[in-house]
Amino acid sequence: MIFRKAEFMISAVKPQQYPEGIRPELAVSGRSNVGKSSLINKLVNRKALAKVGKTPGKTQMINFFNINDEWYLVDLPGYGYAKVPQETRMQWGKMMQTYFRLRENLKGVIQLVDIRHQPTDEDRLMMEMLKVNNIPVLVVATKADKIARGQRPKYLKIIAESFKMSDWKTIIPFSSEDATGLQELNQAMDDIIFPDAEDKSGE
Repeated sequence: MIFRKAEFMISAVKPQQYPEGIRPELAVSGRSNVGKSSLINKLVNRKALAKVGKTPGKTQMINFFNINDEWYLVDLPGYGYAKVPQETRMQWGKMMQTYFRLRENLKGVIQLVDIRHQPTDEDRLMMEMLKVNNIPVLVVATKADKIARGQRPKYLKIIAESFKMSDWKTIIPFSSEDATGLQELNQAMDDIIFPDAEDKSGE
């Protein structure tokens, strides 16, 4: 997949604010400090398309990006930050449920987890939410550069077991620092967004 164009469209809270659902859509989900913004910026080869916040949990809106005038990349608000009030967490849950339930053009979600740590209760809750809504999930283990290549399978197996995944090899280890997994993630995204295309990247 080649990112010829990547531009911010809108930050939304309510369905009325979503862009018109006429294009395929792929969302990115994860904890507040898992590296969502860094992953998005690495994907599109831009330094600050998605803003890397100094305060985890600060962004509580759904951010839509126009990619190549062909599809939408969606940055979902991070979760799991301890200092976020309980009321805010409940609002986040309702916002996510509404988005997952109503967004018919959503083709899948890239679920990020830190490769160094076992998935949290919030991570498992998100996975369950996606399962209930029948949304395809691509699990990506971020910060892979922090773990030696030979040790990664051990950590990926822990993640797979926590998520009750049958094959840990479907998890993509990724690093925004050294581009580990970038090619594999691009291909996996292509397969989700354009499942009927022979090679969308060459256009």
